Amino acid sequence: MKAVILAAGKGTRMKDLTNELPKPMLRVQGKPILEHILVGLRGVGIHDFCIVTGWRKEVIEEHFADGARWDVRIQYAEQKVQDGTGKAPELAKPFVGTEAFLLTYGDILVKPETYAQMLARWREGNFSGLLTVTAGEDVTKGAINFFDDQFCLRRLIEKPTPAQLEELRATGWLKPGDPAWYNAGIYLFQPAVFEFTSRLQKSPRGEYELTDAIIAMVAAGHRIAGLKIEGRWVDVRDPEVLAALERGEV
Repeated sequence: MKAVILAAGKGTRMKDLTNELPKPMLRVQGKPILEHILVGLRGVGIHDFCIVTGWRKEVIEEHFADGARWDVRIQYAEQKVQDGTGKAPELAKPFVGTEAFLLTYGDILVKPETYAQMLARWREGNFSGLLTVTAGEDVTKGAINFFDDQFCLRRLIEKPTPAQLEELRATGWLKPGDPAWYNAGIYLFQPAVFEFTSRLQKSPRGEYELTDAIIAMVAAGHRIAGLKIEGRWVDVRDPEVLAALERGEV
């Protein structure tokens, strides 16, 4: 298993904190967010990484170099145009080759055992992908996911509007008391995903979105497993979350 980490964005919601640093290099408990992710993945036996860089890429490359300090191997791919999450993974296609790979955003923190649970779930069936979810988040800021009785993906809606949520309730997709499963931003994929990212069109938000590729995979009959993240899941989205992490509150 290899890992691809998307770390190209500046993180504009971090304001001045990312004027000189890419967001994944902001420090939590003395280490960059990206380092926490890398060490967690190494703990489940992943030693080959491709980090997709962009804004202030040299900061990431100078800190991690070839990865030898962490007993891992790191390659880099630069996303020159920040045009969404759908095209960024394609930069790692030569690195991935014919192997399955883990894909994570460079600003999502979870307990290391979450990665182990992902790999265990992956081994349970013949899946083309695995999508992690959490409950209790505002799905209008991410994606809402619906699963069958085997917890495989049936439907995904990116950033649903309040009107769409009302329609989902009215049509029985979203039932009272059921969790609204929020896309947690950590995945496993077979290389088949690249067939679908290569055909992406820009969304109404003007970006190439990875979730559109996942929707197309499901429509084509690919099985996408779901996994609920147990315990800690932190999207380091703004200075307030970063400060709470430093205080040990999340």
